[in-house]
Amino acid sequence: MDRIPITEFKRWKVERQKFICLTAYDAPTARILESSQVPVILVGDSLGNVVLGYRDTTPVTMTEMLHHARAVRRGAPDTFVVGDMPFGSYQVSGETAVQNAIRFVAEAGMDAVKVEGASDRLETVRKIIAAGVPVMGHLGLTPQSVTQLGGFRVQATEVESAQQLVSDAKSLEAAGAFSIVLECVPEEVAQIVTDCVSIPTIGIGAGRRCDAQVLVFHDLIGISSGYSPRFVRAYASVEQEMLSAVKRFSEEVREGQFPGDGESFHLPAEKIKEVRRRVDRLIVDNDSDQGAQ
Repeated sequence: MDRIPITEFKRWKVERQKFICLTAYDAPTARILESSQVPVILVGDSLGNVVLGYRDTTPVTMTEMLHHARAVRRGAPDTFVVGDMPFGSYQVSGETAVQNAIRFVAEAGMDAVKVEGASDRLETVRKIIAAGVPVMGHLGLTPQSVTQLGGFRVQATEVESAQQLVSDAKSLEAAGAFSIVLECVPEEVAQIVTDCVSIPTIGIGAGRRCDAQVLVFHDLIGISSGYSPRFVRAYASVEQEMLSAVKRFSEEVREGQFPGDGESFHLPAEKIKEVRRRVDRLIVDNDSDQGAQ
């Protein structure tokens, strides 16, 4: 599969061709996604929750994001990959934002970056794009601002906030964003946004009317910390399979079933006999030396 050009996103929108995006944080996962012909991979700052064990995404650093982004690029060399700008990497100034966005491209081989928010982020988005780095927007529930939003809850549930969401989406489009993630907003509002912009909307907890859907890979395959958002559908139970595999391994070791003959290496009988002869001779010689002392 060849890496898609960024012009494909608008074509998919025009032709109403739905597509998917999945997160990845390491080379093996990226390899699986590329083999599955997933067109877009997001190296999300959600790695803070699902990989690094943080309570939320805010502690994730550029160093950590670049480390994982490089791994994903090695695993999926022919896939369009987006690097998630972590908290603090673009809020300080436009210049800092541009520098960090360029690092994603130059050091990790990303095709684009994702930036949360609109309004006060629009000038930053313009600067990043002007520097040659495509930007994916992110509206609705923006995890890096979850405290200001009052927690993990559905956004744009009132007329004013829904209208603002539509306005923000159109502003991001005008600023040059090539797509917009809509997270945790009512399906009806997501449809209005989708109808009002000419770039794809990528939903996560935004209903069925978006142009595309994105999920965290670990949620998709059934590896979680115990909490599963309402908008997640697990397509496998990998965590249970992993637990079962570890338990079986432990049992077989205790019962002497592992390793078996097939997992062991062997010497020909003649060599074993010669080794034993020489070892026996060494023992005899050592005993003689100790007795002489």
